[in-house]
Amino acid sequence: MTSASPDLTPSSNEPAPTSAATERFSPLHAAHVAAGASFTDFAGWQMPVRYSSDLAEHHAVRKAAGLFDLSHMAEIRVSGPQAGEFLDHALAGQLSVIDLMQAKYSLLLNSRGGIIDDLVVYRTGETEFLVVANAGNHDQALDALTARAARFDVTVTDESDDTALIAVQGPNALAIVQATAGLSVDGDLAGLRYYRSMTGGFAGSPVLIARTGYTGEDGFELYLPNAAALALWDAIVVAGAPHDLVPAGLASRDTLRLEAGMPLYGHELTTSTYPAQAGLGRVVNLAKPTDFVGRTASEEGPAGDAPVLVGLVSAGKRAGRAGYQIFRSPDATEAEGVITSGALSPTLGYPIAMAYLPPALARLDTEVFIDVRGTRAPATVIALPFYKRRK
Repeated sequence: MTSASPDLTPSSNEPAPTSAATERFSPLHAAHVAAGASFTDFAGWQMPVRYSSDLAEHHAVRKAAGLFDLSHMAEIRVSGPQAGEFLDHALAGQLSVIDLMQAKYSLLLNSRGGIIDDLVVYRTGETEFLVVANAGNHDQALDALTARAARFDVTVTDESDDTALIAVQGPNALAIVQATAGLSVDGDLAGLRYYRSMTGGFAGSPVLIARTGYTGEDGFELYLPNAAALALWDAIVVAGAPHDLVPAGLASRDTLRLEAGMPLYGHELTTSTYPAQAGLGRVVNLAKPTDFVGRTASEEGPAGDAPVLVGLVSAGKRAGRAGYQIFRSPDATEAEGVITSGALSPTLGYPIAMAYLPPALARLDTEVFIDVRGTRAPATVIALPFYKRRK
């Protein structure tokens, strides 16, 4: 789950920077500048795309740990006596039944069943939830939630401008967070289950510590007020030095999530995409008693010949990228599908991609052909994800 972005894979060209009148900066910007980061525009934010090299940062997350700044994400607080009931109506999942401090991945649908955003919801109190939306969909998510709250006894509060988000991801993430000086944790961090959270503190500020992430590795995401973010970042860097922690940018984050088969909004997910097409049909809870926005369209589902998301692998080193067309045969003239995300996998060593194909070509082991700059490269349909960490 992250906002639509320019192609941040190693061979891509970085987009032109946003104008000074509209660009926004993370509360951790000074730390990124000091670390020698290169920046890119990401939903209006100037965010670090890399510090050293995309490959080095990617491998560090898989083998040790990476430190990410995700302060551009949108944090929206939902509170009030009907908070759970409201979210059951506003989102595709049943949020009212999750446990205190549990997190749940969900979808914000439009009335046609298309995806406005994919997001994570934390239950931080009996009548309080934190909704974390993608940076590029901040306005759309906030507007939709605010409009849908009209008939419920709830308050929807945008806390995005006041909240920093730091992620530590990788096999050494637990040891690093435990060793961070000044960070207190209200519980057993080692025993914290995946998609659960707990409270803590740092420098007199509250911290929400969640065992969530977007890399396919173990890790933690820490939410806290902007004022304390820079000091916490520095403390994590010190704690991580013996554990081979490196700061990691958005380019490595993109290849990490691609290997883990995680969809990217604006690439795999759009307002024209049904969840079932993207392999997210299970996220839509049609069994819940609440009527929710997009329910009728979700019950009807996409047409039988609607394209579905698949994984593709191919040989060699020439990777298909987002937008590359896919053909049934080497000499076919009509494209059958399109790649939504693709890269030469740093971990696996061969090209991987996610793409939408018609059901007839979406069966496992089907061979298709990607047009890679005028050459038809054979690829094989496989099940997602491409990579799973050893637990």
